[in-house]
Amino acid sequence: MAEVIAVCISEKKGVCKHEVPYIEVKLDHGIVGDAHAGAWHRQISLLADESIDTMRSYGLHLIPGAFAENIVTRGIELKTLPVGTQLEIGQTLLEVTQIGKQCHNDCAIKKATGKCVMPTEGIFAIVRREGRIYPGDTITVKENRT
Repeated sequence: MAEVIAVCISEKKGVCKHEVPYIEVKLDHGIVGDAHAGAWHRQISLLADESIDTMRSYGLHLIPGAFAENIVTRGIELKTLPVGTQLEIGQTLLEVTQIGKQCHNDCAIKKATGKCVMPTEGIFAIVRREGRIYPGDTITVKENRT
């Protein structure tokens, strides 16, 4: 069963995200209170805890939000989901809009290990149905919209 392990936000761009008890997601916006929210295609970022485990194997102590991800998942291979896939998470519905992103050269994790998982294993989504997302919420792959 796929589930949410942690949810994170950052109130300002350029700072690490931190864990919160839940996130509220809104149409045409993303996460209420997150600096990266807005009417664009990367409203919410997701990264699998299994991907973070890969980086932990380098001896790093990594907490949720270390890769600037909003939602940490377990039990779903996010990197294999095509753009257009819909994810029902708790009462919400998200749609995958992008796989991976360019890593910042000044990323502390990449500097320490020579590798970063977010560029190839993180995904981005937009909100299709509003609501709250909590750690422990079940994730269901609904369909591919493309």
